Amino acid sequence: MFDFFRRHTRVLQFVLFLLVFPSFIFFGIQGYSRFMGGENQTVAKVSGHAITQAEWDYAMREQLERAQRQMPSLDPKIFESPEMKRASLEALVRERVLLTAADKLHLTVPDERLQRLFVTDPQFAQLRNPDGSLNKDAIAARGMSSELFAQRLREDLAQRQVMLGIAASVIAPVSDTSTALDAMFQQREIQVERFETKDFLSKVNPTDAEVEAWYKDPAHAAQLQAPEQATAEYLVLDLEALKKDIKIPEEDLRKYYAENEKRYTAPEERRASHILVKADKSMSAADREKAKAKAEALLAEVNKNPSSFAEVAKKNSDDAGSAEKGGDLDWFARGAMVKPFEDTVFSLKPGQISDVVTTDFGYHIITVTGARGGEKRPFEAVRGEIENEVRTQLAQKRFAEAAVEFQNLVYEQSDSLKPAADRFHLEIRTMPNARRTPVQGAAGPFGNAKFLDALFSADSIKNKRNTDAIEVGPSQLASGRIVKYEPAHQLPLADVRAKVRDQLAQTQAAALARKTGEAKLAALKATPTTDMPGTPAIVSRANPRETPREVLDAVMKAPASPLPQFVGADLGPQGYAVAKIVKVWGRDPVAADESRAQGQYASAWAEAETQAYYDALQTRFNVQITGAAKTVSASADASR
Repeated sequence: MFDFFRRHTRVLQFVLFLLVFPSFIFFGIQGYSRFMGGENQTVAKVSGHAITQAEWDYAMREQLERAQRQMPSLDPKIFESPEMKRASLEALVRERVLLTAADKLHLTVPDERLQRLFVTDPQFAQLRNPDGSLNKDAIAARGMSSELFAQRLREDLAQRQVMLGIAASVIAPVSDTSTALDAMFQQREIQVERFETKDFLSKVNPTDAEVEAWYKDPAHAAQLQAPEQATAEYLVLDLEALKKDIKIPEEDLRKYYAENEKRYTAPEERRASHILVKADKSMSAADREKAKAKAEALLAEVNKNPSSFAEVAKKNSDDAGSAEKGGDLDWFARGAMVKPFEDTVFSLKPGQISDVVTTDFGYHIITVTGARGGEKRPFEAVRGEIENEVRTQLAQKRFAEAAVEFQNLVYEQSDSLKPAADRFHLEIRTMPNARRTPVQGAAGPFGNAKFLDALFSADSIKNKRNTDAIEVGPSQLASGRIVKYEPAHQLPLADVRAKVRDQLAQTQAAALARKTGEAKLAALKATPTTDMPGTPAIVSRANPRETPREVLDAVMKAPASPLPQFVGADLGPQGYAVAKIVKVWGRDPVAADESRAQGQYASAWAEAETQAYYDALQTRFNVQITGAAKTVSASADASR
């Protein structure tokens, strides 16, 4: 029923809610402080108390780990976006605000309530022993002691109490719900005439003076800027780099081949057919003897005429799955069959027929119809594969030590990457036009937000020093330095004149379209009987039928009488529209479930009230976003 609400809620916001507001059981603001400790850069303040960069970093790491446990294929780069970073900070701020409010309101949680919730709430089922007590091993696996767990549970309940009173106090009378649903689902029959900017472009011609004035207007400066960029040198230390310097004696390669020869041998497989006479363990001894006698008689029959094996199997085998195929079991390797059956098959040569073989299923007569595998690939054929594998193993063992030396070199000789490049035989690469934020689709260091943050730090820009060694991938470190830096700056008019002229023409054409549309609206209001072009359409907020939002808002806000009503809607850069309201209909059929609608309306109202209360708490406790967090927040807004 409320599909309208859902369609207008960003999918990303929903995902962020799921990932950023997990249960306190896994993340707790007090826990972050306790784990991280120490001094750190302040990224936000609540009631004068700091939230540090360490707490923020820890929260983002925990979010990533939790998400990857649920979705192992999730791309971790999602969590490097400004939107995800800002959402995680907002989660920390929200928790701190609610804890502060709970303290100010003296909201406490008695031990009895704490215990009752733990014992009865299904979300804690995996953390309880069969007798209802706390499973300390399960808690320890989450990195918590029983005391810390109880504290977090108590804090979470206190936070709930802060908001619960507001949400529970919302009342949605039938009359109010009906009025709100009318506004949402009422249908109106309309005709629309559009005055589009593109149709007025030929009627405008910006002068040079107008172009220059538009260019100099500070309001347009951001549209005419060359972005901040830099030319950077960088090094990447990874396993491939370390492997180049590793030499492996020939005898070591041959020894590795001998020790792992099974890996270079194709597995043996057999194709076999069988005839089964069932005789399970529950049968009496006499019945088992009869079954065995039948199997021996069938064996004698196929031994006399081996080519009749398939026909005998079809008529006599108790294995329904294979009998219709003449007893054929297709290809299989060791381990696929019960041991007595397998041992017999792999002891026979193709064409041979076994004696009667006894298994838990009964009595079998087996013939092998094919054999393959068992061939060993020669050393020369796998030498390259072995050498690469051994090099990789040795490189992995050396990486930790090399990483420390790499970090020391780029730090101690910070004015050049050459010492580190010479030591590890690395290529100093150059990246022109590097940007502060990862470009979509970028890989390696320049697709890594942490590396770019270090590269574009104030010290790196000013002093052209090497960055620290930054982990940009599994067993992969990078360090870079800025060689040339260009801050964001306004482009010369000569370079953007054509662009400015086009944008100014669009602005003038949109203004002319609006002026023409407003004149048409005034004329229609003066003579309401004037016909309008366009086919009438029935629209509602729940079903706009491709009607522009601005037009729909104007139509639904207009009085329902007298009719016809005429309204105008400014479409911004797209122009202007005039709409005629011909008739008012009842609610859209989507709103047929009145009781459900009332409940959803009450929920929506409660959410709005609690959000307003939370906003008031933020003001009361003087929430401040500081330092680098401001930049992240601005980037998140800009990407919307």
